[in-house]
Amino acid sequence: MVQWLAVVCMVILATCLWTILRYLRAGSPSTAWLPGMGRDISRCRATDCWSNPCLSDHNSDDAPAEGADAVTLICKPSALASHLVKNCPTFSTFDFGSRWSWRASPFLQTVFGACWPSDGGVRFVRDHLQMSDDGLVALDWAVAGTAAMGHKRRRTTSNSTNPVLLIIPNSFGKITRNVLKLCEAGLGHGYLPVVFNRRGQNGTPLGTPRLQQFGDPADLREAVCYVRYRHPASRLYAASESTGSGLLLSYLGECGSSSYLTAAACISPVLRCQAWYESAPCWPYGWALLLYQKICLSRYRTALGEVLPADRLFSSSSLRGLEEALFCGPAGGGAGWEAYWERNEPLRDVDEVAAPVLCVCSRDDPLMGGGATGTPPLELFQSNPHLFLLLSAGGGHCGFAAPGGAWSHRALLQFFRAATDFCAGEERARLAAPRRRGPGAGPAAGPSATAAPAPAGGRRPAPAVRAVPCWQRSYTR
Repeated sequence: MVQWLAVVCMVILATCLWTILRYLRAGSPSTAWLPGMGRDISRCRATDCWSNPCLSDHNSDDAPAEGADAVTLICKPSALASHLVKNCPTFSTFDFGSRWSWRASPFLQTVFGACWPSDGGVRFVRDHLQMSDDGLVALDWAVAGTAAMGHKRRRTTSNSTNPVLLIIPNSFGKITRNVLKLCEAGLGHGYLPVVFNRRGQNGTPLGTPRLQQFGDPADLREAVCYVRYRHPASRLYAASESTGSGLLLSYLGECGSSSYLTAAACISPVLRCQAWYESAPCWPYGWALLLYQKICLSRYRTALGEVLPADRLFSSSSLRGLEEALFCGPAGGGAGWEAYWERNEPLRDVDEVAAPVLCVCSRDDPLMGGGATGTPPLELFQSNPHLFLLLSAGGGHCGFAAPGGAWSHRALLQFFRAATDFCAGEERARLAAPRRRGPGAGPAAGPSATAAPAPAGGRRPAPAVRAVPCWQRSYTR
């Protein structure tokens, strides 16, 4: 055991030295990893980007000023975009301190956000939900550390009107420091944070020998219905990190205007998922993710071995090989790799997204790699009025550490507030228009005038949550 620990320490030390040397040679974190992205952004800024006024076209490929990291908001020009720029101060700059600070290293930012222990200010109260096929998922409700003892078996009341923040971790099930700090920030701003855990992840029992596919939103849909059932008077927001964003985007696209979400945000999302699995993250990130997933799956080796080729599963040498062994064999329907991604590509129904969605990305994200795989699909954000890309020159992958807390969390919470205020203002204007026109004017005087008003965001509520007696029996425990 001691020998293995020494080897791991040496590997981490070597990786740190290699990253620091590469950073110093490059001279700037903004171009060390994704040299082509700056040119793409430079071409689009003139028409479809809101950018930091201090950042001009001629320096989009140069190093940012010391201590201030350039930030660009890429989106389709709209009234909502103007409102966000005006009311979200964090959209203008990302200050990580001096260039010689550890925060300037994308590797250290990534490791800090993923592996560094939290201060233990948040505890969780767990609900297990039984799905329609008898599988189990878990919802972890965050409470302040000092209040956790009083909430050991008591769930939050259904009479609460505090907004609910549904957090989706990465697809590997790792509860990172980033997730814990987001829960803490949500509690501090009056939200009720709840973490969604997939089947067999983070201590969730594997009720059936079936795992959740990458972009299958069926379990998340049932979990959202349960949250709405417990908190019918609360607004619902959602946030995801890393590969977990694929599940959130799939849900938003599949459900459209019936998603129940007021707004959503993705931190360091993987937007070209199939290409990301095929190219594999560079060492040591890909190796660490593969090892972690195998360790988690080894707990269910016997159960999974009844329906999956266990030898092939645990001998996989890449993330793609592991994903194929899990879902592309006979147990997964016998479909091939291409057919699997036709069903699970997160952006397959992106045109149906009806809620404002913010994606926070960094140009130095080490898990994205270079080329087309690591470049966000800028044309998507330039054409879809519901999607917003907040792109910084630094921050690593799910890092964005800055003095005073994670910059991405501040941006996310400001986005939620501004989007909600804008949609509420639009709704008030819509409801006031018929009164100004008079009682007999416009379509509002017709039969539809008696319909319930749409919630903030302009979305009609979906049909009432179907009867779910299983939630009222003993399936939540």
